[in-house]
Amino acid sequence: MERTDTTGAGMPARLAGAALWLSSAAAWAGDAAFADCLSGLRGQAAASGVSAAAFDRFTAGLQPQMEVLQLLDAQPEFRTPIWDYLAVLVDAQRIADGQAKLREHADTLARVAAQYGVDAETVVAVWGVESDYGTTFGKRPLLQSLATLSCRGRRQAYFRGELFATLALLQSGDLQADGLLGSWAGAFGHTQFMPSTYRDIAVDFDGDGRRDLVGSVPDALASTANYLARNGWRPSEGWGYEVKLPAGFDAADAGRKNKRPVADWSSRGVTRADGTPLPASDAAAGLLLPAGVAGPAFLVFRNFDAIYSYNAAESYALAIALLSDRLRGAGPLLGAWPTDDPGLDRAARKHLQILLLARGHDIGEVDGAIGPLSRRAIVVEQQRLGLQPADGRAGHRILDALVREGPPVALPR
Repeated sequence: MERTDTTGAGMPARLAGAALWLSSAAAWAGDAAFADCLSGLRGQAAASGVSAAAFDRFTAGLQPQMEVLQLLDAQPEFRTPIWDYLAVLVDAQRIADGQAKLREHADTLARVAAQYGVDAETVVAVWGVESDYGTTFGKRPLLQSLATLSCRGRRQAYFRGELFATLALLQSGDLQADGLLGSWAGAFGHTQFMPSTYRDIAVDFDGDGRRDLVGSVPDALASTANYLARNGWRPSEGWGYEVKLPAGFDAADAGRKNKRPVADWSSRGVTRADGTPLPASDAAAGLLLPAGVAGPAFLVFRNFDAIYSYNAAESYALAIALLSDRLRGAGPLLGAWPTDDPGLDRAARKHLQILLLARGHDIGEVDGAIGPLSRRAIVVEQQRLGLQPADGRAGHRILDALVREGPPVALPR
């Protein structure tokens, strides 16, 4: 993500730009443009199978949600290092909660695996990463977000397709309009399907006549497995495993897409992470180096690509893959990330937030989520303690410094 500008030089232009945007947004929200846009979409929705009556019913009273346009165009504040990303998504709490879900839904997951060929741990890992096992569905009204994005901003044609898919699901009775929340971009439910994916991939696994990925865990788990199966999941093959590179390894052939037989990697001196030889196999695997040759390395197979298709980011796919391994009982990675300031898991992030609150910073709820308020507070503390860079990052260095400092001190005025 893009780093927050903490210098005075960049502030006036940025504030002026924000004021101009807010003025434009207020004008758009206050006139008839949004209503006119929705009226124009009525006929297009009919071509997608949404009746005029259903369109009118479900869009009645909708108002634009201008914040989603900021999110559409905003660049992230800084790029999250892979060790920070994984520290939060593959932490002790998510592992323990996932193992509990495996026990709770063992019968359903066994039937899912039998029908779709996707193992229980992988399905539950997707659930854990996407919604923390159904605890964080999103907070934005789905129809409001999609209608806004359909009428203004970039990629209107794409979001109109998602809006029409949502309306079709509401019309069929698969979804209920009341309390339908999701992400700003429209993903929703236990495993955060986009509406068009929901329409095309979701299954009714509990047999109640509805494909309900919001209220039915069996439907959500089976639909997730169905998605992975349709995207090339191979039941007899794992996602991959951690490996160790020989000294001086040439990484020119690395990359998820640059697959070679395992035997070829073995001939180049690549071993399992514990130093034992790679299994004798002609299966095609790519060498994934998420932090370069200095960090942990992985051989990844076709199933990793199936996970990647769920959300096209290698860090995301790796989080699900590693969480699935931990749910099977595997230990942490043997390779070390190339940093002297490791990332914090959620328990440690909550500890850091408590220390920030104790020092008078208004950061909101202690939830382990490091948002803008927490980052600003971290910058202040980094500057006060002389820690560089003062970048607002929640790492062990700032946490350890605040713990060593002892009782809170008064903030500088």
